[in-house]
Amino acid sequence: MAQVIMPKMGDGMTEGTILRWLKKEGDSVEVGDIIAEIETDKASVELPAEASGKLANIVAKEGDTVPVGAVIAEILGEGEQPQVIQPAQAPGAAEESVPPSAQPVAPVGETIREEPPVQERVKASPLARRIAQEAGIDLAMVRGTGPGGRIVERDVQQFIASRQAAPRPPVAEPARPAPTVQPPAGGQPLSRMRRLIAERTTLTKQTVPHFYVTMDIDMAEAMALRERLNAALPEDAPKLSVNDLVTKACALALARYPQVNALYQNEQVYPSSEIHIGIAVALPDGLIVPVLRHCERKTLRRIAVETRQLVEKARAGRLTPDEYTGATFSISNLGMYGVDEFIAIINPPAVAILAVGAVQKQPVALDDDTVAVRPRMKVTISADHRALDGAVAAEFLRELKRILENPYVMVE
Repeated sequence: MAQVIMPKMGDGMTEGTILRWLKKEGDSVEVGDIIAEIETDKASVELPAEASGKLANIVAKEGDTVPVGAVIAEILGEGEQPQVIQPAQAPGAAEESVPPSAQPVAPVGETIREEPPVQERVKASPLARRIAQEAGIDLAMVRGTGPGGRIVERDVQQFIASRQAAPRPPVAEPARPAPTVQPPAGGQPLSRMRRLIAERTTLTKQTVPHFYVTMDIDMAEAMALRERLNAALPEDAPKLSVNDLVTKACALALARYPQVNALYQNEQVYPSSEIHIGIAVALPDGLIVPVLRHCERKTLRRIAVETRQLVEKARAGRLTPDEYTGATFSISNLGMYGVDEFIAIINPPAVAILAVGAVQKQPVALDDDTVAVRPRMKVTISADHRALDGAVAAEFLRELKRILENPYVMVE
């Protein structure tokens, strides 16, 4: 007998949703057969069978959201009988109880002093406990929405957000009951992806001290190089985009400033010589950041080809966990929407993200005091002040500007 459990498909995954079962109870399955589709906060992935036999005891139905490690079904061998399974319960979720025999007994001639009753232990996930401890929150005040009333990460984050949003009572007069406000009709519940984006960006902005540095870059030479290279490509080959140029330039700049290409974890900074750049991709229901790995080894042409492949898989919801985790730096580009400039939220544990605006023609005063129209682009780095200071962020942007204004170094 083999148990089918909700797998962990990424460092930040704590639960998954059963999209659909591709096999039904009683069906024979072989090792490697796809038996279900699972939705994470990032993508929809296929769940293969890890044993051969008959599928039985499907306890997590389609649409159910269950924690990582929860038993969702069984695969039985010849002559084996199903076990009794608690629906969607992760290992270790049950609370321990003390047997009556473990209660203290008073020795002859002595009495036991009565102690005040011990408060019942609150059921909560380890991540929820850590977040609550860091924020100084009593978990007894938080309502759990996980299996069996268990407090999970989103419950603590929502409690933090509601506490910060709560207005302070006026000092000069006694507090009055708040008027009842009816929500407008037609509200739509947040999708799983939208909800997790809301939770993570809220937590990031509350816990990561962001600062921002903006720089203006002359893109005349970079746009000319792009036009030249695209003209030399076969008709059916993917063309180089501005974002491909920015990605390659970032890879070269990060190689010179590895402290920007770093992770912050457990009050320690880990600069990396491996450059894995996340590319933010807009989806109908949110966004995802597929990761282009080992950019320090890739040519400009290779970056363009692999980026297209990742974007296509992201929009089809077919990214694997390895393809959307592990970024050491990220790029968010809204230039294609005509946005001049903006700031982006850091994607922890990375310590920086680059926001890229549109390439637009602008009048510019040249060194000889003449005025010319030049294509310009604004970029803004959002940096984690725990790991970086303004001077380092500015030096990184200055190097990025040097590369994009002398773009032939990207094809040498």
